[in-house]
Amino acid sequence: MAVSRRRFVTSVAAGSALAAVSTTELAAVLASPASAASPPGDVVGKISVGYQGWFACPGDGAPIGGWWHWSRDRFQPPSPSNTTIVSWPDMREYTRGYTTAYPNLGNGQPAQLFSCYDDQTVDTHFKWMQQYNCDTAALQRFNPVGDEGPTRDAMAQKVRAAAEKYGRKFYIMYDVTSWTSMQSQIKTDWTSKMSAHTASSAYARQNGKPVVCIWGFGFNDDGRPFAPAPCLDVVNWFKAQGCYVIGGVPTYWRQGINDSRPGFSEVYHAFNMISPWMVGRTGDLPGLDSFYNNVNVPDKADCDAHGIDYQPCVMPGDLSSGHRRHGDFYWRHLYNMIRLGSAGLYVSMFDEYNEGNQIAKTSESAATTPPGIRALDEDGVFCSSDYYLRITADGGRMLKGQLALTPNRPTQPTTGGGPPDPPTGNLALNKPTSASSQNGGFVAGNAVDANAGSYWESANNAFPQWLQVDLGSSAQVNRVVLKLPPGWGTRTQTILLQGSTNGSQWTTLVPSAGVTFNPATGNSATLSVLATTARYVRLTVTGNTGWPAAQIAGFEVYGGVTEPGSPPTAPANLTVTGKTTTSVSLSWSASSDDGTIVGYDVRQGGTVVGSPSGTSHTVSGLSPNTAYAFSVVAKDNNGNVSNSSNVVTVTTDAPPANTNLALGRPTAESGHTQNYGSGNVVDGNANSYWESPNNAFPQWVQVDLGAAPAVGRVVLKLPPQAAWQTRTQTLSIQGSTNGSSWSTLAGSAGRVFNPASGNAVTITFTATSTRYVRVNVTGNTGWPAGQLSELEVYAS
Repeated sequence: MAVSRRRFVTSVAAGSALAAVSTTELAAVLASPASAASPPGDVVGKISVGYQGWFACPGDGAPIGGWWHWSRDRFQPPSPSNTTIVSWPDMREYTRGYTTAYPNLGNGQPAQLFSCYDDQTVDTHFKWMQQYNCDTAALQRFNPVGDEGPTRDAMAQKVRAAAEKYGRKFYIMYDVTSWTSMQSQIKTDWTSKMSAHTASSAYARQNGKPVVCIWGFGFNDDGRPFAPAPCLDVVNWFKAQGCYVIGGVPTYWRQGINDSRPGFSEVYHAFNMISPWMVGRTGDLPGLDSFYNNVNVPDKADCDAHGIDYQPCVMPGDLSSGHRRHGDFYWRHLYNMIRLGSAGLYVSMFDEYNEGNQIAKTSESAATTPPGIRALDEDGVFCSSDYYLRITADGGRMLKGQLALTPNRPTQPTTGGGPPDPPTGNLALNKPTSASSQNGGFVAGNAVDANAGSYWESANNAFPQWLQVDLGSSAQVNRVVLKLPPGWGTRTQTILLQGSTNGSQWTTLVPSAGVTFNPATGNSATLSVLATTARYVRLTVTGNTGWPAAQIAGFEVYGGVTEPGSPPTAPANLTVTGKTTTSVSLSWSASSDDGTIVGYDVRQGGTVVGSPSGTSHTVSGLSPNTAYAFSVVAKDNNGNVSNSSNVVTVTTDAPPANTNLALGRPTAESGHTQNYGSGNVVDGNANSYWESPNNAFPQWVQVDLGAAPAVGRVVLKLPPQAAWQTRTQTLSIQGSTNGSSWSTLAGSAGRVFNPASGNAVTITFTATSTRYVRVNVTGNTGWPAGQLSELEVYAS
């Protein structure tokens, strides 16, 4: 039987070589394996980079609206409590930035982010790809059916234009995560929208065929529940359109274990190219070598045996977790996969600031990064913002034989234009120390001798105890690393970190808190510090779960920028001048300096919450009836920071009766379907709602109140329309003060939502101090998912 007119037109639209073939010929094509060792094309022999292009900001014109992918709740600006960000972009080459609710950068400038919907952003990214020899961009395309669709459609146009302008290639990479109707909708999306881009000179082709990638088949998780049959149907359908089809598959695809469902072998072997996922699988060099020997080598052999091109994922490492080792991790991964003989490489990712594995230009130091986020100098070695792009360029040359295969990273952290690396990175190395006491030969100097086996131990059974190091001169301190001998058992020490310019007046760098040392992670703990000028750094230990004394084997201090002049005097007479349920007003006396005072930082605990130029400030966005502590430091034009003012404590006013404490607060969830995200439950709109992934109980949604007021009543709502027929959801209410340890506020029970009574359910319980309120749903008689339009929380 002849191919239908509809199939014929579709094939032509996709640039198919199978536009008019018989079903016998079609079956023969689908049954035949891909050619082994495909010749160089736009993916074979090339560096491909994953490109999300999914960041938007209010005011950029994007149809999606809000802070798309910058915030957990996209209708609220990114802030330390409402964020998906773990790495901060270098913003110097973007013509437009959008101001967030993060504290100012270390240099006092507002914390701004870019929007991919601005043409200049995509243009800049593809210019970088050209400059650093990234050959091909895999444009991520998630479920386009829903409110994300119009924005993703527009991004495809922007990427096409930029790729054409800068001579780069691109292809569509479908991610099927949570796309429940994927089998039919992905075909419609290709034929009606995305296939039109194959007419572009920039659209990637391999073996003469337009490239399409499908990422997510076979993963063993709730977000990708598809059976093998519909997945195989989709792969073969795209091949019938004349496409070269890449499979973004689980790490353990070949064995069908761990992250891979069993029974998918036929699906995997139907792809023309296989690209196994690796992000999050390891964070150190021995792990990369282990995967090379035990996973990648047999993977490559399997692909060779089946005539499939092998394109492993390579990654720079999670910056937020300290994996990068100033480039050594990335280079080892590139080296291993190139010596393997891979057909091409897939870099994950170009712009993934949400997971910290981006290669795009990234903030270099605390000067251009908000507090609490790691910059590229996180391990004490200054790296230029383009460092990982430069490594990518060298890796591409090695892949193409333009650079000799070498395990030694040829790319240096700087090209001469950045500040020099601090000596050894660790400012405390072999510097003078002192301590409150010592036990036998376990002296203070052992903590700064770079020997992980030697350590300082205080007198036993005599807390508190302290240890300090003299750096020799004042420097900007932004990070402290503490270590114990690597073989010791897990323990938690309660530690306060302080700094001083004169050895007598001390400023809190990190408030007292439990610091856990775990041999599984090297018995090392990193304390991020708000950039502060200090010559002396002191830690005070008030408890230790593993031994009745303070114990430190490594006391490392990083920062390293020595500032000219003297720091300003500390602001004096910090006073509370007013307060409401959600704000506190402060004033203080001006500081003096041998330079010029350029402003002040208002700190709430260890977080900067305001950077005024004058001597007063109002802190807003607080929680009602909650205690807060504030202090202020001064900054001068030389970059020096003063010691802290006095600390004031204040409790915000109690809320009026019937105030919804959850309104507009950050949310989290176990998952959601389509565009029904958790932010809908706190937007005050009863017609928008959260819906969890279907057929996957239990599910949960939660709200972060920002502090821990006493709460005793929760109101849950569904849309009030009669179309939402009566249903019973089985659910419980939990509370937590820290987001990890939970207690039950109201036990699991069937809660009836009836449109006749407004589709609202009120649950009361004993008033409990709670910051996080979570609704756990285990059943729903009206739909196979958790559903809520509003989660309201009240004091009583």
